[in-house]
Amino acid sequence: MSVTAYVLIQTEVGKAISVAEHARKITGVQSADDVTGPYDVIVKAEATSLDELGKLVVSQIQAVEGITRTFTCPVVNL
Repeated sequence: MSVTAYVLIQTEVGKAISVAEHARKITGVQSADDVTGPYDVIVKAEATSLDELGKLVVSQIQAVEGITRTFTCPVVNL
């Protein structure tokens, strides 16, 4: 079973395109799109467990240059 989440990302001014491009190259990231509104990029990510998802966000996604804040929204199947 895998865990899917949307990671909402705020970036430094002018960095959204490069953040999305870099995020797409990370293993576990299914998509990364530039958006408008309070967030600049939305990443869809998948991992084998919630712990692995946390490691992906903290050690790889948040390490992308230009990211100022992330907000992770795990998908629930109701």
